[in-house]
Amino acid sequence: MSTAAASTTPPLTGTRPRWLFLDSLRGFAVLGILLVNAIDITQLGMARVMVGGSSVPDPVRDALHLTVQTRFVPIFIVLFGMSLWIVLDGARARSPRPWLVMVRRMIGLAVIGGLLMFVYPGNILLEYGVVGLLMLPVVLLAPRGVTLGGGAVLTVVAYAMFGGGLPSVPGLVLLGAGAAAFGLPRALELSGKTVAIVFAAAAVLTVPALLWQLTTPGDPRFSTPGAVAGLVMAVLYTTGLALLWRTPARTVIAAAFEPLGRMALSNYVGAAIVMAVAASVVDFGHLTTVTPVLTLSLVLIVTQSLLSRLWLTYFRYGPVEWLWRTATWLRPVALRRDARSTATPVTVP
Repeated sequence: MSTAAASTTPPLTGTRPRWLFLDSLRGFAVLGILLVNAIDITQLGMARVMVGGSSVPDPVRDALHLTVQTRFVPIFIVLFGMSLWIVLDGARARSPRPWLVMVRRMIGLAVIGGLLMFVYPGNILLEYGVVGLLMLPVVLLAPRGVTLGGGAVLTVVAYAMFGGGLPSVPGLVLLGAGAAAFGLPRALELSGKTVAIVFAAAAVLTVPALLWQLTTPGDPRFSTPGAVAGLVMAVLYTTGLALLWRTPARTVIAAAFEPLGRMALSNYVGAAIVMAVAASVVDFGHLTTVTPVLTLSLVLIVTQSLLSRLWLTYFRYGPVEWLWRTATWLRPVALRRDARSTATPVTVP
């Protein structure tokens, strides 16, 4: 970068608010996704399947199918769409070519996902980067109502025709971006009457959704009833956590999940590496229950939460987030805490 160009480039600072609930919700989603991914990364029970072993009933796995599987991925994708809009909004104020900033950001995410493929071929970062790049023109140019409405239509079509999965990512990304444009981060932070109504509706719908899922037992990722139940419960979890955020439970929620959420990318990548290493030394393939992997996942997520809080005491971003941000702006950004912050946390009485 030339000296002239550098002198005209706005600094990566400002007073754009940081919605603390979104960080905690993202950390909550990181927990749920790890519980799912750990089974895939360790290839739990796959050795038995390959030699024709019979399936062994596992109530813990069944419980995960009803409470975790397909529930947290929609939350994570919608949050990705929301961050796409939030970062784009900030880029518009900082750069004369915000679209180029976002293109670099999506390419950077795809590269991170591509590299992670060597450890965890099933990771979704590459898909997020590609889909984010494809959806960027809509988020950048379309009115917010079109973005939100288009996301809703694409999501309904994806779940109705394909049972969710990868085809649902574009719609959920647009839903997140459109919702952010309409102020959903603030609504969730404040958790008013509308959030309570949505929570009540999702709670009522959860019962028939789970009953429908039970008509096709097994991994809900491979059935439309399981995917739909997951989407309904994703709304239930999100709004329920938002309502708890407005109670004294907020202190516990923030302590446990906010550090995880602020370093979500680093924790996602780190957890995949740890699980892959564990799978290389422990024979998970012949296990008949998910309990050992579930226990390891919970120990890992608690460790990551503590380490994330310690890291953020001295640094502004997680290590992978810092690399991603540097690639986005094509110049190193301040990492240590003694530099000015780029965001002001939102405090709500």
